[in-house]
Amino acid sequence: MKKIRVLLVDDHAVVRQGYRRLIESQNEIEVVGEASDASSGYQSYKNLTPDVTVLDISMPGRGGIDVVQQLRRYDPDARILMFTMHANASYAEQAFKAGAQGYVTKSSPPDDLISAIKTVFSGRPALCAEINSAIAANRLFQEESALELLSPREFEILRMILDEKTTDEIANAFNLSPKTVANYHYAIKSKLGVRTDIELVYYCLKQGLATPPVA
Repeated sequence: MKKIRVLLVDDHAVVRQGYRRLIESQNEIEVVGEASDASSGYQSYKNLTPDVTVLDISMPGRGGIDVVQQLRRYDPDARILMFTMHANASYAEQAFKAGAQGYVTKSSPPDDLISAIKTVFSGRPALCAEINSAIAANRLFQEESALELLSPREFEILRMILDEKTTDEIANAFNLSPKTVANYHYAIKSKLGVRTDIELVYYCLKQGLATPPVA
């Protein structure tokens, strides 16, 4: 029987090693490659053409949501499962908008990852219970957010701003000019209805995208 060929993209080697062992404990799945950032993940996909790519969101440089778009441009049939610490509905919605087919949090039971890999491989969407509940709660209480107005690229740049990356660091990560990044920064604030970076951070704190500093 042909095994499901998986590519793991995560910047933590220990995490990749642990999940490689978990995945390969299943007779029908094998890990054919690993990568630690966006660039090596994209190149590994081109070299290996895996059946399913398991991709983190927060990585050095460009994040996973932007990589999803890049992979789908290269291969419209790419099957991508986001595997991340972010248990926020907005992250999941942006990942699916970019072209991912599955979303599982790292706090989920290990079997959820295995199940999601199989589900995404079969061509069906996969959501862990934690994210399913978060999305359902948003819809139940009709909590519409201006974050939905952001494109995946704008969302990734917002994530890097919240991670205290400079304009030059963001420009280098996306191969953009600092002026273009500044334009994105302005567009993000405009769409979210804030005027300053302080208001931007406060808005993201309320939305659960940022956490207050530890005293």
